[in-house]
Amino acid sequence: MDLSAQEIMERLKNDRGALQQLMHSPDGMRLMQMLTQGDNGAALKNAAGAAARGDTAQMAQMVQNLMASAEGAALAERIRRSMGM
Repeated sequence: MDLSAQEIMERLKNDRGALQQLMHSPDGMRLMQMLTQGDNGAALKNAAGAAARGDTAQMAQMVQNLMASAEGAALAERIRRSMGM
């Protein structure tokens, strides 16, 4: 996983205020759309459950897939900048 994506995930994990702010932003809403498209969020739910148990491989793969698209990479960059990173 990209270092900046890891940094974003760590910050969101440790800062619930930043997570809440992101989830209510247009970029956060688009992120959720991109992560849940195609399967109504089943893969995201499974990845989040695995991550909560300490296995972040599925979540890392989802982020890597997202970052592989131009839109996903641009979205991640906007999120990173909005978080002051």
